[in-house]
Amino acid sequence: MTHTSIHPGTTLGAVHLTVSDLARAIAFYEERLGFRTRLREQSSARLGAGGADLLVLHEERGAKRVRGTTGLYHFAVLVPSRRDLARSLAHLVETETPLTGAADHLVSEALYLSDPDDNGIEICRDRPRAEWRFDGGFVRMATDPLDADGVLSELGDDDSAFSGLAVGTRIGHMHLHVAGLDAAQKFYVDVLGFDLMLRFGPSALFVSAGGYHHHIGLNTWAGVGAPAPPAGSVGLRYFVVRLPDEGERDRVVARAREAGVEVETVPEGVAVRDPSGNRIVLVAGAEG
Repeated sequence: MTHTSIHPGTTLGAVHLTVSDLARAIAFYEERLGFRTRLREQSSARLGAGGADLLVLHEERGAKRVRGTTGLYHFAVLVPSRRDLARSLAHLVETETPLTGAADHLVSEALYLSDPDDNGIEICRDRPRAEWRFDGGFVRMATDPLDADGVLSELGDDDSAFSGLAVGTRIGHMHLHVAGLDAAQKFYVDVLGFDLMLRFGPSALFVSAGGYHHHIGLNTWAGVGAPAPPAGSVGLRYFVVRLPDEGERDRVVARAREAGVEVETVPEGVAVRDPSGNRIVLVAGAEG
């Protein structure tokens, strides 16, 4: 099959999550991570960093985390600079917020943690593209120790209070649990049109638009053949893939239909599911 790449201007929009306690989740994302609530309704809230929605929380009382299923591994909050990452790290330390990890991925530096419902979060900053390295057309990434002292040194003598996520913060990538890599690669690369940037052994791969290191990571670390989470689970509802215009979106939708993928028109755009049940909403045009 001839590969047709998705438009290089494709980006990610808001991540929609199910949480079990909306007030608790809002407090965490505001106080620990620096999100700002843009709109709160009875059972949902829209959060951002001074611009468009980055995160939409939907409350479902009694929802539980179910292990060994497909769905969210983590979503990445991409801050504009290393200094912004340093501000986040210093604030997490000051508020005694537990981290689950930290890493230097060569193309980026990252902090890892979880929200009160154990939804995985990455806070990261990208290195300049000129510093990325490629082997045979595939981006070189690693999981090396983070130079936390080097990151914090970006603050110098600046002891000003943390004032939230910087304007310009966006969703950098999604990392998902899937049931099988081959089926996931066929869907995200052959159908949607993302470019394969790296396949990490038999258990993970990374795809992107426009030569970015990755917009979507996919892994089988929850188990090959893992089922979709049952109703009443916390976690990912869907995430937004934003294409530059309706023509580009319609081209992706046409490929999906041709491949036998079920397509659903929703108020925000057009919804599809990958072979593991992860839901994506394809949206056209600039962010509002």
